[in-house]
Amino acid sequence: MAGGAGLAKRLGTFVSGLLECGAFCGIIFGWASLVFVLKERGYFRWLCQPSPTNHTEGLDCSAQDEQFSLVFTIGSFMNNFMTFPMGVVFDRFGTLAARLIAISLYAGGTLLVAFSTPELAVLLFPAMSMLSVGGILLILTNMQVGNLFGKYRSIIITLYNGAFDSSSAIFLIVKLLYAQGLSLQAMFLFLAACSAWHLLRTLFLMPRTRVPYPLPPGYDYGLQCPGRSRSYRTYEEKRPPGEDGPEETPLEPPVPRGEAPPGTTFRACACSWLFAWHVAWLSVMQLRHYLFIGTLNPLLERLSHGDSDAVSTYTNAFAFTQLCGVLCAPWNGLILDWHKRGKRHRPEGARAALADLRAAVVSLVVTVVQCLLFSVCAAVPVLQVQFATFVLQVISRSFLYGGNAAFLAIAFPPQHFGKLYGLAMALSALVALLQYPCVALVQGPLQGDPFYVNVGLIAVVLLAFVSPVVVARECRRRAKELEAAGTPLTAPPAAETPAEMPH
Repeated sequence: MAGGAGLAKRLGTFVSGLLECGAFCGIIFGWASLVFVLKERGYFRWLCQPSPTNHTEGLDCSAQDEQFSLVFTIGSFMNNFMTFPMGVVFDRFGTLAARLIAISLYAGGTLLVAFSTPELAVLLFPAMSMLSVGGILLILTNMQVGNLFGKYRSIIITLYNGAFDSSSAIFLIVKLLYAQGLSLQAMFLFLAACSAWHLLRTLFLMPRTRVPYPLPPGYDYGLQCPGRSRSYRTYEEKRPPGEDGPEETPLEPPVPRGEAPPGTTFRACACSWLFAWHVAWLSVMQLRHYLFIGTLNPLLERLSHGDSDAVSTYTNAFAFTQLCGVLCAPWNGLILDWHKRGKRHRPEGARAALADLRAAVVSLVVTVVQCLLFSVCAAVPVLQVQFATFVLQVISRSFLYGGNAAFLAIAFPPQHFGKLYGLAMALSALVALLQYPCVALVQGPLQGDPFYVNVGLIAVVLLAFVSPVVVARECRRRAKELEAAGTPLTAPPAAETPAEMPH
C-alpha cells in the first residue's frame, strides 16, 4: 500500500463506518420501543374507541395499533424499495453524491420527528420513510469498505450489516431517556445534529466514487492533507483518459474473484434464476421479520393480558437483544470465508469465485434454518417463550442481511453490486407489503390471535430452501465448465497468493 491509504486510515474508515451503521442506519427497526413512547404521548389516540370488554382501560385501541403498523409498513417498504434507485445513483454518480442525499434525508427525517406532536402524528409517515431511505443508502455506501481489507471482505460486509441490525437499539435508548425526563424533541434534534459528523466522514474517510476491487497498488481516497495532496481524486479518477479502471480491467485473468464471466450485463444478472431465487430467499424471510417487529407491541399486550409493566420489560429485552446483531453477523462472514483461512496456497481467479460460491451455499442454508426456528418460537402463544424468539430473531436477521449483501458481492460482477442490491431490496419490499393485510387479518377475522398467520408464515419460509439448491446447481455447472476448459479446481503447489492481495 506504499503511497496509498495507510493501515491507520483504512482502520479509521472501518471503525467510523461501524459506528455509523451501528448508531444510525437501521434505527427504524427499533420501532417497538418508539411505539411505546409515542403511545404514552398520545399519538393516534383518537383512534381508540370505548369497549367495556377490553382489558386496557375500557378502550379498544386496535385501530391505533393498525395505524402504527401502517407507519412501520410504509417505512420498511421505502427502506427496501428505494434501495434500487439509490443503488443506481451510487453506481452512476459515486459515493459522494449518494452520501449527500443520504445525509439530507436522514436529517430531514429526524427533524420531522422532533417537531411532530400528537396533533401532527401524520408527520411520522414521511419521517420514518426518510430515515429508512437515508439509513439504507448510508450502509450501501459503507459496504464497499470491505474492499480495503482483501481476504476479510465478507467478514466486514456481514459485520456492517450486523451493526445495521444493532442500530435498532437506538430507539431503546430513546425510550429509556424519555422515561428519565428527556424530551423526544431534544433527542431527535441531537440525531439531526449528528449529520455534521456524517458529512465530515464523507469528505475525509470515504472515496468520491467507489473503492475498487481488487484494490490497485497505491490506492488512496478522501480529502488529503495539504502536504500530501491538494485534490480529492482517487485512483479511478487519476488514470489516463481512455484507460479502463480497476473494476473494468481484471488483475487476475480470466475471471476475477467475485465476478461473473466477462461481458455479463446487468440485465443478464437480474434475469438469472440465481438472482430470482435469491430474491425469493430474501423476501419470504424478510416478511417474517417485518411482521414480527411491526406487531410486537400488540402481541406482547395480548400475551401479557394488558400488563403495561410486562410489555415494557419485554420490549426492553427485545431491544437489548438487537444490540447483539453486530456480534452475530461476523459468524456468517466466517462461514463465507472459511475456505480462505489457514491455507498457504489459495485458489485464484475462476477457482476462487467458485470456492466463494460454494461457501455461500452453506451460509444460505444456515440462515433459512435459523429463520425457521425463529418462526416456530414466534408461533408459540406463551409470553416466556418470546425471550427465545428474541434471541433467534436477532441471529436470523443478522445472517439474513449480511448474507444477502455478501452473496450478491460474491455471485455477480462488482460494477453491478449497487443496482442488484437495490433491485433485490426493492422486489422484496413489494412482498413485505403483505404484512399490512396480515395485520388486518389478525385484527379483524382472527380477533387478535396471530396463531394461524404464524403457522402460514412457517410454510412460506420453507420456500427459501430452494435458493441454496439453485446455487449448488450453479456451482456444479461452473465446475464442469472449468474442467472442460482445462482449469484445475485445486490450487497448484507453486501458486502462492501474497498476503495483501485478494484471493
